[in-house]
Amino acid sequence: MIKGVHHIAIGVPDIEAGLAFYRDVIGFELDWRSDIPSDNDKAGAAVGLPGFEARMAMLKGPNISLELWQYSRPEPRDRRSNPADLGYPHMALAVEDIEAEHARLSEAGMTFVGPPVDFGQQKAIYGRDPFGNVIELLEEV
Repeated sequence: MIKGVHHIAIGVPDIEAGLAFYRDVIGFELDWRSDIPSDNDKAGAAVGLPGFEARMAMLKGPNISLELWQYSRPEPRDRRSNPADLGYPHMALAVEDIEAEHARLSEAGMTFVGPPVDFGQQKAIYGRDPFGNVIELLEEV
């Protein structure tokens, strides 16, 4: 039986920069972190990538846990999504005052496709964090 979503995970090229953005700018709290050496056979078996090396951090936010991964072995490829890609993987953050958050996060290094769009019951806009991950800001009006 599925009980719910435990966390989402995203890749960042530098764990410290990822923490600086998601902890210091977005406001999530660091729960724990770990360095995973290449000889960690259990981790390799769990993710299907024997011999990988990575640094990771688990962050907690309101109603969400976010796992940041910085892989160093094998060397990661740039796999940023395009809006036409099936599913367009992203996370949506519920916000108050989307216009203010749009401005604040733009100043902090996010790039957005434009200003927030008013759909009547909701306002929303998609953007990318400083590492290329897609984030939607969503305000229930």
